[in-house]
Amino acid sequence: MPTVGIVIVAAGSGLRLGRGIPKAFVDVDGTTMLARALDVVRGVNPDTLIIAGPPAHLEAVEEIVDEAGVVATVVAGGDTRTDSVRRALAVMPAVDVVLVHDVARFGAPIDVFERVIASVVTTNDAAIPVLPVADTIVLADQGIVTENTERALLYRVQTPQGFPGARYAAVIAETIGDFTDDASIWRGTGGTVRTVSGDERSHKITVEADISSRSGSIRVGLGTDTHAFGGSESLWLGCVEWSGEIGLTGHSDGDAVAHALCDALLSGAGLGDIGTVFGTDDPRYSGARGEVFLRGALDELAKIGLAPRSASVQIVGNRPKIGPRRVEIENILTRILGAPVSVSATTTDGLGFTGEGKGITAIAIAHVVAR
Repeated sequence: MPTVGIVIVAAGSGLRLGRGIPKAFVDVDGTTMLARALDVVRGVNPDTLIIAGPPAHLEAVEEIVDEAGVVATVVAGGDTRTDSVRRALAVMPAVDVVLVHDVARFGAPIDVFERVIASVVTTNDAAIPVLPVADTIVLADQGIVTENTERALLYRVQTPQGFPGARYAAVIAETIGDFTDDASIWRGTGGTVRTVSGDERSHKITVEADISSRSGSIRVGLGTDTHAFGGSESLWLGCVEWSGEIGLTGHSDGDAVAHALCDALLSGAGLGDIGTVFGTDDPRYSGARGEVFLRGALDELAKIGLAPRSASVQIVGNRPKIGPRRVEIENILTRILGAPVSVSATTTDGLGFTGEGKGITAIAIAHVVAR
């Protein structure tokens, strides 16, 4: 397995936010940007984590690190972004892959980190996450349009940006000047930069409006799903396989929990339901696992700038016993959604379809917000 080191650049003053405190300490929905960034990094589980923090506030950074329960080395950031990265890499042990991540993009999900790492390992080149540009872009001089651009070739660049570890440490040690991102430095030395798919949740917080947009009005979606026992395969419920349990019937894997949660996400975004988006008998989804539909729903939300903030699912049925695996289901669904998911279970005291042991019903609520 390749060794991975992550640098979190968190030394910015936050001047454009106008809060009067460094950006890393700005509160977003009750949690600081740095704490949110560390939540994701914990899931990536790097071999080494270095945080370049505001020089006058290193103790505050260390307190947030301790509360997050992660192991990290905190260094004083420099006067420029590039200098902060240089200082962080100067104390990082040798690693195969180094990722440089902005604290202001704390919403970047684990999937993006994994794509960047895989690209660097496979190609031995740099890798950056990008998203296509939706607007038409022109060049203008003194208020006069001078040139149109080909939108299909334009992309928005995000972080984390990944590089072969030893090579980039050597490159930035010799770099003079400040750069808006590390990929520019790499390309300036003749290195190749490859792209991977980014994510709308990686939107950078720069001004107050970015926080307002991210914390905007909460949309609530409701989803339900019911499937009968009798499937030919093992039971899949909550994106977990229950070996030895009778499966649920359905065109896909019959995962009532995943399907109800998918409906709740789509409902909250005003996008209809699982049948509307994926079809009820599309051959592409024959036997498909619940995770396929959840990730598809997340993609649909991202297209319109939305993402889940939290979700809850209640499972109604006599079997299987959910309690022993409840935390496991919660962890898997939380990882897929990139937002906390709670799971509970109940019975109907022998009444109705589920009470007679003929199947399972799941009821889900999702909170969807702007990203």
